[in-house]
Amino acid sequence: MEYRFKVSCSKNRLGDIRKFIKNVLEKHQVADLEKNTIILAVDEVCANLIIHSHNCNPSEQLELKVHVNKKNITFDIIDKGVGFNIENYKEPSLVDIVRQKKKGGIGLMLVKRIMDDIEFIEGDKMNVYRLHKKLLSV
Repeated sequence: MEYRFKVSCSKNRLGDIRKFIKNVLEKHQVADLEKNTIILAVDEVCANLIIHSHNCNPSEQLELKVHVNKKNITFDIIDKGVGFNIENYKEPSLVDIVRQKKKGGIGLMLVKRIMDDIEFIEGDKMNVYRLHKKLLSV
């Protein structure tokens, strides 16, 4: 089954993204803990793209495609912004983050721990951030 959702690149649309993901996961009876961690991961990638790749420009868009089968779910987050190869992301040391009193820097670390596989597909006209998760509760 496939679901699609387009949203403008404005931070105030992140709630709509979370609601869309929640609704899809609830249609497939995903347990609350698993559902909430998946929402957190997809929200983090979308927030990073909206803020860093699109500079919160509401005239630009993200598209989410969600593919669900019996045991797996795949999120394609598609945009036309500046690409960031999430596969090359190097985890920062938590000790360094605490020492430097950084307010951010751990979101992608959470995404990599929550999702089973992450892909970055760079195209001429668009980028795809593909997040795979094996579903435990379906």
